[in-house]
Amino acid sequence: MKNKKETIAIDMDGVLADVEVQMINWYYKDYGVLISREAMIGRPEPEAFPNQDAVWNYLNTPGFFRTLPVMPNAVEVVKELMDHFEIYIVTAAMEFPLSLFEKYEWLQEHFPFISWKNIIMCGDKSIIHTDYLIDDHCKNLDFCKGRPIMFNAGHNSTIDRHERVNTWDEVKVLFDNIRKLDKSAVASLD
Repeated sequence: MKNKKETIAIDMDGVLADVEVQMINWYYKDYGVLISREAMIGRPEPEAFPNQDAVWNYLNTPGFFRTLPVMPNAVEVVKELMDHFEIYIVTAAMEFPLSLFEKYEWLQEHFPFISWKNIIMCGDKSIIHTDYLIDDHCKNLDFCKGRPIMFNAGHNSTIDRHERVNTWDEVKVLFDNIRKLDKSAVASLD
């Protein structure tokens, strides 16, 4: 009998999709002011921009979520994780209802190997019960029923209450190590 795979829930915005770069680029295009990633450290995204309303407007603008850049190496690492874990994409899409279809289309373009059955668009992630949750917001990680893993972002860079990964390469290393530990634990039982 095959053992059931452990589960990983992965957030979209700020984890798979680079929201910070999108905001920086759109703000520069509209206002001619280039905000650096360093200026975003320790601040909620809108507070890093002189016109905070512009950022809120972007989040409600058609096309914003559909055209988000993919985080470096996210596609490759997620594909590899799928060999060993059951992967779910979990996004709080209800906060920005216009984003629902755009997020689905974005996933179909960049992660077409993820089944629609493994895509969860919700309002409150505290209902998610997976073995691991990779997210960039404490409001989701604090209620994680499994092992919370914080994906680094400017807005969470000063928070230290969760295990942190900075890149998708670090995600790969973390889960390679988890698998090695699991194998050695099983071997010690034999």
